[in-house]
Amino acid sequence: MGLLPTPEDDLPEEPQEIRVPLQAIRGRGAATAMAHRFAKDQREPADDGWSPVRAPGNAEGLAPGHGCQEGGDEWGTGAPGGLAACEDGEGDIRPSPATRVHFETARSALSANDSPDIFFELSVNPYRGCEHGCIYCYARPTHSYLNFSPGLDFETQIVAKHNIAQVLRQELAQPRYVPRLLNIGSATDCYQPVERDLKLTRSVIEVMREARHPFSLITKSSGVERDLDLLAPLAAQRLAAVYVTITTLDATLARRMEPRAAAPHRRLRTIRALAEAGVPVGVSVAPQIPFITEDMEQVLEAARDAGARTAFYTVLRLPWELDALFREWLTVHYPQRAARVMARVQDLHHLTDAQRAAGKTYDSDFATRMKGSGLWAELLRQRFANTCRRLGLNREREGLDLGQFRPGLLRGQGSLF
Repeated sequence: MGLLPTPEDDLPEEPQEIRVPLQAIRGRGAATAMAHRFAKDQREPADDGWSPVRAPGNAEGLAPGHGCQEGGDEWGTGAPGGLAACEDGEGDIRPSPATRVHFETARSALSANDSPDIFFELSVNPYRGCEHGCIYCYARPTHSYLNFSPGLDFETQIVAKHNIAQVLRQELAQPRYVPRLLNIGSATDCYQPVERDLKLTRSVIEVMREARHPFSLITKSSGVERDLDLLAPLAAQRLAAVYVTITTLDATLARRMEPRAAAPHRRLRTIRALAEAGVPVGVSVAPQIPFITEDMEQVLEAARDAGARTAFYTVLRLPWELDALFREWLTVHYPQRAARVMARVQDLHHLTDAQRAAGKTYDSDFATRMKGSGLWAELLRQRFANTCRRLGLNREREGLDLGQFRPGLLRGQGSLF
């Protein structure tokens, strides 16, 4: 004789929440618009039962391989029509959200830098946010100040400082202004796709040319080639230098990590074009990410062969929300090695067991944050130094000439020089 059912046995099972699995988004680095650190609410997507939860890699019911391109047009915007490339075999995963440009009236153009580990003292950034979508970008958390997500919003909500050239002109013309080393595009890429139409970076270079103020700029975009008519004559007068970032030569990895930047081979062509025009050009192999970017020596050699004279690197830094964003990216693209990558990042910054237990990812101290410290950081330093020595990089540094600055030219005054 069986047991009689109890009242609890008749109760229906409580429905369990089904969370939507993380999926890559076509042409974007971040997988979510995670809340920023000032937000009051935290939201997570969950299945409401009205549509099936698709497995990663086959969203929208598209066949694997649909719509894939070789990645990187002449401006580094990815595939035609604004859709960035997807990896072979992964297919179109989730449709890419559209990019929106917001216009801002800038009150100042020059940002001062007092960090002893950065070579320039002033910077000009015509844009906030960057459509290139590099997942490791240390500028992502700055979007939080605009009430935007450092995730997808950083890539899709671009702020353009429409009056940047006029404000820069006023600041350089001030009698109290003293010329110092200045970099264009230190926070977000000054040649990201929107520059093609707005030409804000070009207008900044025109002001610098008029004032004879030296500058450097750094980019991942081949769009810099458009302004060779300005850069080449300035470079001949020791007033301009360019740095091109090449994190890896692996095109598949670059598409995942820097989805709307120019393809690696296209950046090498940009280095060659700059060098042939007489522009001093260097290569940035930054950031170095353990077990992800493993071809530093090959990048340096290819850049040297293309015409780069100098090189530098930094290690991965994960300030504020960037820590969670990068972990999210590892979960989507490299789940099996995610824990190993994060452990080595902590090794690079020589964190103690107590710091690791507290969830700290890197040391923000000015003395060590860029290159790290400890055994693994020293091994990376030796790899870089030995390769540069073998290739003849960094043997000579052509300094920019601050003595040519003529603020009077911006005020309409003539010059005897």
